[in-house]
Amino acid sequence: MTAAAISALLIAQLFALPLRGLWVVLTATIVTQLSVGASLRAGLEYVLGTFGGAAYAGLIGVLFPRTTVLAQSGLLAITVAPLAFLAALNPNFRVAPFSAVLVLLISGQFGEGPIESALTRLLEVTLGGAVAVIVSFVVFPERAHRLAAEAAARMLDEMAKDIPDVLAGCFQRADAIELQRIQDRIGRMVSELQSVAEETKGPVSFTSAPDLAPLSRTLLRLRHDLVMMGRASLEPLPAHLSEALRPDLDRVGAAVGTYFRACGLALLSRHMPPQLQPVQDALAACVAQMTAFRQRELAQVSASQLEQLFALGFALDQLQRNIKDLERCIQDRMPPPERIS
Repeated sequence: MTAAAISALLIAQLFALPLRGLWVVLTATIVTQLSVGASLRAGLEYVLGTFGGAAYAGLIGVLFPRTTVLAQSGLLAITVAPLAFLAALNPNFRVAPFSAVLVLLISGQFGEGPIESALTRLLEVTLGGAVAVIVSFVVFPERAHRLAAEAAARMLDEMAKDIPDVLAGCFQRADAIELQRIQDRIGRMVSELQSVAEETKGPVSFTSAPDLAPLSRTLLRLRHDLVMMGRASLEPLPAHLSEALRPDLDRVGAAVGTYFRACGLALLSRHMPPQLQPVQDALAACVAQMTAFRQRELAQVSASQLEQLFALGFALDQLQRNIKDLERCIQDRMPPPERIS
């Protein structure tokens, strides 16, 4: 963003643009995003909004000359109101009211007519957007993808640390407040990852890095699995059930935690994901054991305890499926030579 602002200022000074290139510098600063694609998308939206607002304001300025403050207020109303409505319907036109106000109020300050002012604003915004895209292409072009990998690795490490504590609620009364803190903390990490993934979206991809949407969706589903396990383990299981299931659940907590940590390292290094079979075996054995207990203990447990067993088994079964998707997402992020080998 700093490089874009300085470049835009130097270009504006070279062409002696009005207001020392204020709108070129502002546009370059606003449009610059974490990736080239996001900068291009933001630039196109900004230029489109500016074109709509400037063209409409220029037409209004020509058709209705303003002579008094009251007349100027009326023109401002009929200019801003429809553009604001259009911006509410289509986010691409969010800057249209802003551009229209500039054209309407500044057009006479530099000896420009409304049409000339509209063209000047459009050219300045287009120039600023072009500067932002070029700078994004040159400076840290894959920054958003690296940030996304780091955010995903932090989330996996957090879930690896928390899943044994969540499952421990099946054996001893869980701290509901602490469970809520865990879920909120992971939820904030999901939001962080989704924000960074949004930055990489654009009409054109300038890097070979894969789409981050599948990884973001998979991690969100894994977080939902953890939420289901937390709700199912708010109350401890009966003593005879917890003693029988504890070895399997402890193995699941250890295996999933180890797998998530290894997946985080694989994302950062862009290496092969860890072996999936050990964690899948642990999950499958635990789900099978819980299914057998539900059938065998049907008459000995209450309806709420049976529901708890079913919810926990369902969460573990979903976890088993989503972990497969996680492996595929990590494989997609590997460099082509490694992926082929």
